[in-house]
Amino acid sequence: MRTIEDDLADLVSEFDLLEDWEERYRYVIDLGKDLAPLTDAERSETNKVRGCASQVWLVTEPHADGSVTFRGDSDAHIVSGLIAVVLRLYSGKAAAAIRDFDAKDAFDQLGLSGHLSAQRSNGLASMVARIRRDAEALAA
Repeated sequence: MRTIEDDLADLVSEFDLLEDWEERYRYVIDLGKDLAPLTDAERSETNKVRGCASQVWLVTEPHADGSVTFRGDSDAHIVSGLIAVVLRLYSGKAAAAIRDFDAKDAFDQLGLSGHLSAQRSNGLASMVARIRRDAEALAA
C-alpha cells in the first residue's frame, strides 16, 4: 500500500516540473476535472463540508482492512482541483495514517500555503479537518 508520504513526494515532483504558479493552478484545475462525479443523493447536507466558501461535498467510505476511501466534488473548478490533491494524499489510506499526517507541512511543500487566498486556505483546512475527524471516528 502506498503511503501518504509516497503520494506527497509524487505531487511535489509533479509541481516542481511546472514553471510558475499559473501553470500549477491550471494543473490543479485539470486534476479536479478527473474527479468521479458524485450522485445527487451524495450532494447532501450530511456530506457538505462546512467552512468552505464554495460548495464542497465529501463522501467517506470505510473498508474492512482499516483503510478509508474518500470521494468529493465542488461547484468551483479550483476547489475541485484542491479536493483532487487532498484525495490523492488521503484516499485509500489507513485511518491512523490519515489522523497522524501533517497536512500543513504537505501544503507548504507543495507551495499551496503561500499561493492560495485566505478563503481557499480556510476551505482546504476545513476539508482536511473533516477527513481527519472521519478517520479518527473510524480508528476509535
